[in-house]
Amino acid sequence: MLDDSNGNSNKSIEMQAIPNKTLKGFDKIARIKDELEKACPAVVSCADTLVLATRDSIHMDGGPFYPVFTGRRDSTRSHFDMAMAEIPKPDDNINQTLHLFSLRGFDARETVSLLGAHNVGKIGCEFIRPRLNNFQGTGRPDSMLTSDFLDEMRRACQDNSSSDSAESPTATKSRKLVESATELGMTYYQGLSAEVPSGSAFDSHYYRSLMNERGLLFADQQLMADDRTRNLVRDYASDDGFTFRRDFARAMFKMSNLNVLTGEDGVIRLNCSMPGN
Repeated sequence: MLDDSNGNSNKSIEMQAIPNKTLKGFDKIARIKDELEKACPAVVSCADTLVLATRDSIHMDGGPFYPVFTGRRDSTRSHFDMAMAEIPKPDDNINQTLHLFSLRGFDARETVSLLGAHNVGKIGCEFIRPRLNNFQGTGRPDSMLTSDFLDEMRRACQDNSSSDSAESPTATKSRKLVESATELGMTYYQGLSAEVPSGSAFDSHYYRSLMNERGLLFADQQLMADDRTRNLVRDYASDDGFTFRRDFARAMFKMSNLNVLTGEDGVIRLNCSMPGN
């Protein structure tokens, strides 16, 4: 959440990294932090605020309630380069995705369950358009897209320009997110066929979309391209969401404890966009 004065040598910050461009709600975190500072000055870190808000928003949307530890402290710098190198991107293939998750200790089951978080929110059109015409320089749409779903995606994202659709996610680094999740985009509800029912917002409809070849991101649909992940998608899609919720909660608890700063390390930021305390 640090601003661009605390980034790398190019003043690039984590929020600007391609894998993070779909993230929203930072203004909500700032408002929560303001209230916390009024009640308990310099006690609750931005890291704890973010982890708790994530857990509670998932639960409020029908997802599992899972335990999280508190007591984290905040970093004093932003890690753009690390985010670019180590977080999976929308156009990564299945081997790249599994490899990057494995670097943090996640196996295939944990990876597939964590990607199920894509079942809420929207995917901005800037991440969808690269699949529609000149996918990865082929001069053609992504071959994994069915003709019907390709037409649907083009309508949703107003794909009137081949030059726009030819951009890879990396080429859009400097583009403002005016067509992001708050404006133009698609949800995984839109990816469902009319015959597939869905219960709460946070359920297994994401996996049913993938089985119907209606994944919005290339990286998502790639889960059906490998036996290691395809069978897990089928498992999660086959019941009422219990298996997915259970595995997702366990994986999120594990993720919430990665590389945390505690004790004398780091600081407690009073303002989440500023490094000092």
